[in-house]
Amino acid sequence: MTIDPNGWTGKILRIDLTRRAIDIVRPSVEVYRKFIGGKGLAGLFLRPQVTLPWDHPDMPLLLFTGPLVGTAAPTSGRSTVMSRSPLTGAVADTSVGGRLGFELKRAGWDGIIITGKSPAPCGIEIENDTVRITDATPYWGKGTDTVFRSFADGKGSVAAIGPAAENGVAFSSLIVDRHHAAGRCGIGLCLAAKQLKYLTIHGTGKIMVHDREELRAAREEILRLTAASPILMGRQGFSCFGTGSIYDLMDSRRMMPTDNFRKTHFDRAGELNAHAYKESYDPAKHGCMGCHIRCKKIARRGAMHGGSMPEFETMSHFTALIGNTDMNLVMQANRLCNQYGMDTISAAATLACYREMSGMKDLSGELLDLLEQIGNGTSELGRELGRGSARFAAARNQREKSISVKGLELPAYDPRGAYGMSLAYALSTRGGCHLRAYPVSHEILRKPVATDRFTFSGKARIIKIAEDQNAVVDSLTACKFIFFAAGLEEYAKAYTAATGVPTSAQELLKAGERIYYHERIMNSLNGFTATDDDLPRRFFTEAGTSGNSIAIKPLDRSAFLAARARYYRIRGLDENGLPTKEKSRELGLEWTRS
Repeated sequence: MTIDPNGWTGKILRIDLTRRAIDIVRPSVEVYRKFIGGKGLAGLFLRPQVTLPWDHPDMPLLLFTGPLVGTAAPTSGRSTVMSRSPLTGAVADTSVGGRLGFELKRAGWDGIIITGKSPAPCGIEIENDTVRITDATPYWGKGTDTVFRSFADGKGSVAAIGPAAENGVAFSSLIVDRHHAAGRCGIGLCLAAKQLKYLTIHGTGKIMVHDREELRAAREEILRLTAASPILMGRQGFSCFGTGSIYDLMDSRRMMPTDNFRKTHFDRAGELNAHAYKESYDPAKHGCMGCHIRCKKIARRGAMHGGSMPEFETMSHFTALIGNTDMNLVMQANRLCNQYGMDTISAAATLACYREMSGMKDLSGELLDLLEQIGNGTSELGRELGRGSARFAAARNQREKSISVKGLELPAYDPRGAYGMSLAYALSTRGGCHLRAYPVSHEILRKPVATDRFTFSGKARIIKIAEDQNAVVDSLTACKFIFFAAGLEEYAKAYTAATGVPTSAQELLKAGERIYYHERIMNSLNGFTATDDDLPRRFFTEAGTSGNSIAIKPLDRSAFLAARARYYRIRGLDENGLPTKEKSRELGLEWTRS
């Protein structure tokens, strides 16, 4: 049975770049209800080819929206990009903002499946139901800014890779609408493998919803909750200062990764916080389509006028992690990463690994040159660093210097200062990631329920529930930040109003469990086991930086392993972290032995 065009369009665009063929996939109502959209639907279409090499022509590149995209539901302007990661070998998916998902939905599509490999550099241009595969040879080798300038007519959305992806950088990103990055996992390299330089999408269609009055009521409820949230809308919150507002908070809690995670406190943090950036660059507010929080900031002062301000992770890793104290250097590094199309977390963490291995005291003088060497692939060192810290360190028999999980470099929360984060990092399906589960909300921000950050007690269940909830959020597709204030109860009302499908928070959470378990299945098919659900040795053998009556001790390995085992039981995995036939069938998922 085909689906009514409420929330969803009922159509997925399939493009084969080898054959230059275009056709339409129309999933059933049951498929939409089981997998929602975004991350969930993308995973369904990745599954049949997930064991292929990441650069195989038949490996799909997937761009999907969700049923709330383009509706009145707050923060529902995001989309999911998915494939198999060239950096980790695991499932690679990334949520990205801007206008990309909104324009795709208005053009009449719930998603795009791209397969094949173009014989020459190409672009994909979509305007409603008109799809063109164009020659992108003039753009190959050029920075993302060149592509954005070429399509600066104000219509639609533009997504492009930069020279980093073209030169094989394993942590290359897809940059969207100039200021937004589909980062982590090397998704940009997946486009380069298909010789796909850019996508432009412009839609003019109307997005249908089931009940506009009920959707408006759900929206008002969410907006009221958001208005009362200090972390989102408060005077020191994301709306005023961006995600960098938590920079000195993390340092004060002695969990700021410093000197490649050898320390957890940065002496100069107070000079490099969000207030300092605001004073120096007078940033303007900018947001994704349909977002009232507008946490993105754009510089209005100085040489960086019009450029993106760094997010918290970028601020932290391009200062504390590598020992840099020059704020303007952070701005320039952020600009280079966007122009070359590189993930800022992995880029900075790989340079921190290199700095420790080489014994350098100060990397600042070489920072921009090293980033250009990586992005351009102009030196042997740049090409080796472009493979990521795990491969760089392993090639020199110093694996322990790469602070990564499953090959993905860790973001800016030291797990010795928040034990839930140690589980979140280790168990994430895409590697060292804070966006599968974010127990910092409980352990540091005290939302929605405060927990003791120096215990593993109760954390296994917190991680499992958070993973399921975030799988729902990335399938709807909305922004995770809104869930500092609202919850699935409010978004279940919005989902029902948009689609006409009756649901509850618990039913959505069950769908999230299905979607997340599906990723565990796909990773297991590629050889991932409990051995990969682990942390770098440093966290178990070295203390962090104590102070302010806070003791940052090494993690207790036996307690960590016991908590991981509890998670496996709660998640329905066996003792090796592998999916089971029984749980797969309970969730309505195809069972394939690992």
